[in-house]
Amino acid sequence: MPESGTTPETQQPARESFGSRLAAAMDSRGPLCVGIDPHPQLLADWGLNDDAAGLERFSLTVVEAVASLAAAVKPQVALYERHGSAGMAVLERTLAAASEAGVLSIADAKRGDIGSTMAAYADAWLRDGSSLAADSVTLSPYLGFESLRPALDLAAEYGRGVFVLALTSNPEGKGVQHAGGADSVARRIVAAAAAENERYAGSLGSVGLVVGATIGSALDDLGIDLKPVKGAILAPGLGAQGATPADLRATFGSAYPAVLATSSRGILAAGPTVAGLRRAAEDALGGLRA
Repeated sequence: MPESGTTPETQQPARESFGSRLAAAMDSRGPLCVGIDPHPQLLADWGLNDDAAGLERFSLTVVEAVASLAAAVKPQVALYERHGSAGMAVLERTLAAASEAGVLSIADAKRGDIGSTMAAYADAWLRDGSSLAADSVTLSPYLGFESLRPALDLAAEYGRGVFVLALTSNPEGKGVQHAGGADSVARRIVAAAAAENERYAGSLGSVGLVVGATIGSALDDLGIDLKPVKGAILAPGLGAQGATPADLRATFGSAYPAVLATSSRGILAAGPTVAGLRRAAEDALGGLRA
């Protein structure tokens, strides 16, 4: 029976979780995420101006090329922000184009703050009705994992997801993420994500982690097991940054089925034609599926 004061027409159906949608996309298309990184040099290589018009042509071409191949696309927010309001308008149109093309979006914004500021970031990237709303967003937990609570709860409410930075491949990251040895900061972040995913049923939770594809033996060194997280592992670094599919299998071991491998420049360098981008994405997928 409906609750008092409601009718079947006014009750809202439960939303499918982001983790469930991502798992389905990875199963049907393969575990590839294509980064949309409109670096000035890439724009120049494509014969495009480093302005909002070039940015839009670049972004929409990538979406057109890979939407039917990739499980997700990941626009790098900073490369839109550098163009000011015109660039952010292009990002809005890129996210809308991804949605219309049926490919999941990950806004690579790496947001993190406290209190009402974090709630505002959550509203921008995760709430229905926001022009910047993506299927998921990357978050930085280094003001404390619980500082992300507004985004974690809003993502759950609206069927969206988050990817929390855990182990990044930049050399500077070790100073924070590896601190604590056996009880490292990274290990605590992984444990917190696993606990958060207990609210989700199904194959994948909606709280994923960002773990660099080029971290080498860091997981073993820190005694971290990613399999119990039961969320997707976004692994940037495939291709131009040096990681191969074999490296991913060796690095992630039993957690490899949850890995969403990200290639940006390795695929984007094959532009500006749709056909060239598609061939590069297909090659990347072939290696991941082998």
